[in-house]
Amino acid sequence: MDPILYFWLFFKASLFSIGGLGNLPFLNQDLIDLDWATPSDFVTAIAVGNLSPGPNGLWSVSLGYLTFGWAGALLALLALSLPPLLILVVSAFYNRIEHQPVAQDFTRGLTLGVVGLTLAVSVRLANASITDLTGVLIMLVAMVLALSKKVPIILIFVLAAATGAVLDGFF
Repeated sequence: MDPILYFWLFFKASLFSIGGLGNLPFLNQDLIDLDWATPSDFVTAIAVGNLSPGPNGLWSVSLGYLTFGWAGALLALLALSLPPLLILVVSAFYNRIEHQPVAQDFTRGLTLGVVGLTLAVSVRLANASITDLTGVLIMLVAMVLALSKKVPIILIFVLAAATGAVLDGFF
């Protein structure tokens, strides 16, 4: 694995996303195409990122660790940290043009594009990790609970895992 290319892929993903899971489509495409990651790595990294305290985008550091060990985690963290520093410079310029219609249209279009890419990758990951009707039912119930915003995410993960374990005969 080439560390410079690895850093560049995480940097590019972070640079062209809007935070959180915004870099998911980029990393998913690049790392899977290079056979450096599997869909399972992404599912695990996102789960760890959602269970961990701190910003939502730090799931990428877990992905770095899963795919390239400690070096991957450090490269991912560095690559994720540089774009916000660049944003400070861009922000000074943007404050001057933010009321222009072209700037507002560009921002709206970029946001819609990232949402579309995230949905496409989510479907791809679901297809890779949900293999039967039980998985579909667990996913739908978890999604309803998450969208209700009344059940903590950690509890949804625990309930989903316990349900899957019981239904698959692990207990």
